[in-house]
This record gives sequence, structure tokens and C-alpha cells, in this order.
Amino acid sequence: MAAPPRRIALIGNPNSGKTTLFNRLTGQRRKVANYAGVTVDRSEGTLRGRNGVRLFDLPGCYSLTPRSLDQRIARDTLLGWNRDEVRPDALVVIIDASNLERNLFLATQLLELGLPTVVVCNMADVLRKRGDRLDTAELSARLGAPVVATVASSGEGIDELCSVLDALPSAAVCHSSPLGVPEELNDALADIRELVMEQGLANASNATLAAKLLLSPSVLVKDDASHVELSDDDAERLRAIHRRHHIDADNSPLTVLAERRYAWIGQWLDGAFTRAEVHVPGASERIDGLLTHRVWGVAAFAGVMFLMLTAIFSWATPLMDGIDWLINQKLAGIVATVIGQGILSDLLVDGVIAGVGNVVVFFPQICILFLFISLLEDSGYMARVAYVMDGLMSRVGLHGKSFIPMLSSFACAVPAIMATRTIEDRRDRLTTILVAPLMSCSARLPVYIIIISAVFGANPWLKVGIMMAMYLLGTVTALLVALVLKRTILKGPTPTFILELPPYRLPRLGPSIQSMWSRSRVFLTEAGTIILAMSVVLWALAYFPRASAADIEAGSGVQLRQSYMGRIGRVIEPVIEPLGFDWKIGVGLASSFAAREVFIATMGVVYGVGDEVDEKSATLREEVASAKWPDGRKVFTPLVGVSLMVFYVLACQCMSTIAVVRKETGNWGWPVFMFTYMTVLAYVASLVVYQGGRLLGLA
Repeated sequence: MAAPPRRIALIGNPNSGKTTLFNRLTGQRRKVANYAGVTVDRSEGTLRGRNGVRLFDLPGCYSLTPRSLDQRIARDTLLGWNRDEVRPDALVVIIDASNLERNLFLATQLLELGLPTVVVCNMADVLRKRGDRLDTAELSARLGAPVVATVASSGEGIDELCSVLDALPSAAVCHSSPLGVPEELNDALADIRELVMEQGLANASNATLAAKLLLSPSVLVKDDASHVELSDDDAERLRAIHRRHHIDADNSPLTVLAERRYAWIGQWLDGAFTRAEVHVPGASERIDGLLTHRVWGVAAFAGVMFLMLTAIFSWATPLMDGIDWLINQKLAGIVATVIGQGILSDLLVDGVIAGVGNVVVFFPQICILFLFISLLEDSGYMARVAYVMDGLMSRVGLHGKSFIPMLSSFACAVPAIMATRTIEDRRDRLTTILVAPLMSCSARLPVYIIIISAVFGANPWLKVGIMMAMYLLGTVTALLVALVLKRTILKGPTPTFILELPPYRLPRLGPSIQSMWSRSRVFLTEAGTIILAMSVVLWALAYFPRASAADIEAGSGVQLRQSYMGRIGRVIEPVIEPLGFDWKIGVGLASSFAAREVFIATMGVVYGVGDEVDEKSATLREEVASAKWPDGRKVFTPLVGVSLMVFYVLACQCMSTIAVVRKETGNWGWPVFMFTYMTVLAYVASLVVYQGGRLLGLA
């Protein structure tokens, strides 16, 4: 029987070129999936020319004391604590050759695992350009592991690395220069190591490293991303060891161990690494003088964001229109012609095909956003964005990495929420996800246009002012809600914002497109199934029970009025009447849960204009403007118009967003919370606007 493939894990600091190296080693033929039960991506592939070697790309991390979910997964996989992932047989540790001391911190931790290990000094070209020199043979002797210099972007050193991988031993090894432990921690370490071995928390080869990580009391904090899920008995025994040796959160051994580790790294590098005698500022340092400037850096970022939003708003439009035509018109027309009239045709055309259209139509925006993000990450500029915007975002309890997803929400909250994966801290990521839908997305624009055009006359300056006020309302509310969340249910210790500014690099289109595709297709394959199912449900609510054929043919809106959706509108009318809304607006609000822009088509059906209308339809505007209550009062007054727009600014009426939040958070609790708080917020704000306006005589 053939031996199972050897599994080699690639791990390294973020921005070390790990993914580029992985693509080189696998020939860019890789399988992308998720780790069990979480949204973190995992990539696996075969070492080119060697079918007996499987490579898998672990999430990037700075140390084995993680600060995020993906970093915790990497730690747990390496230590054998991840029940759903097989521990690797060997390691390839990628370090940035231009930042050796910082990157060797993780490398020295990994060497203590006792696994066959290769240390790859990537981006050796940057080192040479600076005039620095690294003796890889000497460093290899000091670390007790092979060291290979590479330039993954050009392929330099890849053949040598493959040869070293072929020669790696299959059994556990003892690397030289193991990190010592300060004498005052020896007794505590011995007690914890005994616990580790007795309870099977680690095998013999990495029991000492596991014990070092468990020296910190923070591993027992369940809301912390760095916690270890110990049994209650094990956790209590570990607490007892901490108490016995007077170890607490204010006296963390991790700090002592980190200082000792950096001291050892300095000794290992002495003689193996030589800096240039004269430091000449590199291109990255000169560019940073502009792009991290408190004024010019913000201006440069504004330009980049303008370009990205223009791409998402405008460049995606032809593709979205083409997809809409292909699915909702061409495909729907073919199906209707082949099957003929009847419930099956209506289900397929208005339920299934329309649901597919609601999913796929967002795909160009998602692809463009993730392509931009990939290019910005690959170039090294994304880290500068977080640095520049940190000052603003810190005032509401977030940091700079939250800014791009929130700004991207002006185009669409769906890709913006998916973009929060770059945020390390769990609470910050959740906060950003929960407030992103408050930013006025492009789907709200048709609603604003039809209402403003119908009730505010022809004054262009007034229209522009009202439109800007809606966008400003969403932005200010998002920041205020973020501040409240960070001080209440998502309150926690403020995470230290440690940011490494990698050198600028010319991004490569091929890997960026590959990264874009691997991220974007998740929306189609996972969130899309939820959206499709909800589309069919909404179709059924509007389709049943059926009106007479004559009434449906007349297009009088009778079908919608007597459908379950129409009945829902009438049932909720007493609830929404204090906001100035009648049952017809209620039907529009209910149908908008499929997508906000559905409000326009729903109003067309309700007012007998037909569903083939848009925000530019003069007939629909006239019908909306002339709509009256049974007592003769106008429905759409300027005050009602503002009240309705405020509701649309603050309410979460987008099943695509709900589905993506479910996908990104891994449960239904957070999307239900988001939908609830946004609905309540929208209702209260709309109520205050309408009733306050009436008290002021503006009705």
C-alpha cells in the first residue's frame, strides 16, 4: 500500500511573501476551502513534480500567542490542538529577509516544536539592495535548521528549496540553541509541563513549548482570541499553578520570555548578519514621507478611495447590467417561452431565476473590491492606510483597518463585510460588520431619487442637499453606533495597534486575480444559497393566494393587495402609520427585504403602473406624488418623504447583507441582532422625524 503524502505546512509573518512562495511551489494549482466551523480560508496543493508531498498554507501570524481567529487556528494546528486538522509532518518557515529580527521571533518558537523545519529568508533582493549581507550557512548552523535565501516573486532559490525539502528527515529533530527559561519560571514551567503531558494536551516533542504558552493567565479568558479550550478540571488546575507561582495578568511571563527570545535572536544574528555601513534611505522610506504624512497621506488615500469607489460604482455597472439582462431577461424569457404560463414558470422565472440574479448581480462589485484590496495588500500600501486612518477610527474605539470596509459600504455592504477579514481583533471586526450596513449603499440611491423627485419639486440644490444629508446621516450614525457597541456589548481591553510597514512592492496581477477569485467565489457558493432560498420565500408571499386572471391581466395591483405580502402590509399599517406611512408603503418596506431597490418595482405594482419601472419613471413619480389617504390627505408630503428616507438610511433591508453576516460570523445570533437594532433604530428615528415635524407644523 502506498504511503500517505507527506504534509508540509508553510507559515510566516504577514507580508513575508508566504502566499507567493506557496504559489511558486505548487505551480499556482491549489485547493481553497475553509477550516471546519469557521470562515478562515485554507489553501492546499501538491509540491510541483512531487506527488508525494502536500503543502498547506497556514494563516500568517507574528507569534504562537495569537491575536485573531486565523492566527489561533495556525497555532492550534501546529500544536495538535485542532481536532479537525492533521498536525503537519514538517515546516517551511518564511521570514522577511529585510526584517530578520522581528521575523525570527516566530521562527524560533516554531523550531521548538521539534518538527523537521526549513527556514526561508524571502525577499533576499531587498536585503542586497540595502547593502546588508546574510550568511545563510552560518545562520543555519546556529539555528540547527536549513536556511535558504529566496526571491519568491522572481523564482530565485525555489529549486534549491525543493531540493532541501526532499532531503528533510521524516522523524522529529532537536534543533540547536533551544530557548532557555528564566530561573524564576522554571518551577512553574515544570508543573504546567506535567499537566500538559498527563492530560494529553501536547505530545512529547512540543510539550515544553505548549507549557510556555500556557504560562500566561490570558489563555483562560474565553472571550480572548488567544484562549485554549481546556476542560473545566484542566483550567482549574492551571489556575492553581498560576496562583501558586504568583503569576497574574499584570505579571505575565510572556513578556519575560519575549525579552529572553529577542536576546537570543540578537546573539544568533551576530556574525551571521552584517548591516551596510552607511544607511541610505530606500524607496519605501522616501515614499512613506508622503503617504504617511498627516495631511498629504490623507489626501493620497482619498484619491485611492475615490478611484476604488468609482470602480465599484461605475466600472461594475456595465457588467451588472449585462448580468441582469442575461439572467433576468434573456434566461427568464427563454424559460417562460419553453415552459409556458403557469405556476411552475412563475416559480422558476420570478422566484429561482430572480433569486439567482439577486446573487450574481453583486459579483462584479465584489470582484472589483477584492481585486483592489489584493493589489493594495500586495503593494504594501494597505498597512499605510491603517496607519493613516487610525487616529480617526480610534476615537470611536476602532482602528484604521476598519475604515476601508466602512467606506466600501457606500458601494455595497456585501463585499465590505467580507473585507473585514483583514481586521485581527474579533471585537473590532464584529463592530465593523454590525455598523457597515448603516453607510448608504448604492441600492438606496434609487429610493432616494424617486422620493426626492416626487415630493421636493424641481430645485436641484435642494435635492442635492437632501441627498448629501442622507449620506451624512448614515456615516455619523455608523460612527456613533460603533462607539456605543465598543463601550457596551463588545467592550474589552483596547487592542494594541501594532503595525509593521512592509516595503513597497510592485503588485503582480496574476496572484492578485487569483486572490480576488478565491475570496469572491465564497459569496456565490455559500451566501448565495441562503439568498436564493429567501428569494423563493418572498416570491411565494407575493404570489399566493392568487387573484382572478382578469384582475392580474388588468395590472391593477389586486394580486399584490390580496397576497400574503399585501396582507402583511395591511397588518403592519397601524404600526407604521405613526411614521406617516400607509399600507402601500408598508408593502414596499416588506418587499425591500429582498433588496432595497425592489421598492421601486413594488411601488409600480401597487400604484398600477407595472413593475417595469425605475427611479426615472415620470409616471411612477406622478402616481406617488398624487397618492392620497382615504380622507383625501396626501400620502407623500415632504415630511413623509424625509421620514421614509431616514427609515431606509438606518434599516437593514437587504437579505444579501444578512446572509453574508451569517456567513462571516458563523451563526445567526449576530445577523438577528443587527437586523433588530437597525430596525428599531430606523423606526425610532423615523418616528421622531415625522412626529417632531408635525409638532412643528411641517406636516
